[in-house]
Amino acid sequence: MSVETRRKTELIDATIEEIGATGSLTVSVSQIARRAGVSSALAFHYFGDKDRLFLAAMRHVLALYGGEVCRGQRAASGQRARLEAVIRASFGPTNFRREIIAAWLNFYVLAQRSTEARRLLALYQRRLQSNLVHDLRPLVGARAPDIARRIGGLIDGLYLRHALDSSSETGELAARQVLAALETELGASG
Repeated sequence: MSVETRRKTELIDATIEEIGATGSLTVSVSQIARRAGVSSALAFHYFGDKDRLFLAAMRHVLALYGGEVCRGQRAASGQRARLEAVIRASFGPTNFRREIIAAWLNFYVLAQRSTEARRLLALYQRRLQSNLVHDLRPLVGARAPDIARRIGGLIDGLYLRHALDSSSETGELAARQVLAALETELGASG
């Protein structure tokens, strides 16, 4: 790994940690750079501004999530198991932790004012919808897009609930709640 790649990775990790510690995008590049052990000038050199640094951090979060989904789906046998893999990836220990949840919440806020963040968020939402619909369609037919939207909304809602009260949900409990909703949806189709 090159020095530049290592430094960028350190800055991305520090961004996620700093946002997790403060719960806000009001962190400065100086705070992030200090946590990463580099100068602010280097952070600006690599990323240009705080928004680009935060977008790089969210791309990293999305890549981690995507990797978890892919690994889970490859190991799954059948549509139901593939759906469970998507849900479990959302609430696994890599993705359902304080700093990642804080990053997600702030990402939604940033998407209200940043075209690039809005585009990246829309990409994530389309990918989640597509993954869910792909495996729901053989099970529920034309109802698949509506069910996928409800499952996606429930995932988002449980993230929000955890952000506001981290004692309210563990990743396993949150996954079980979404899986129960999925079972209800599938039962209504049978």
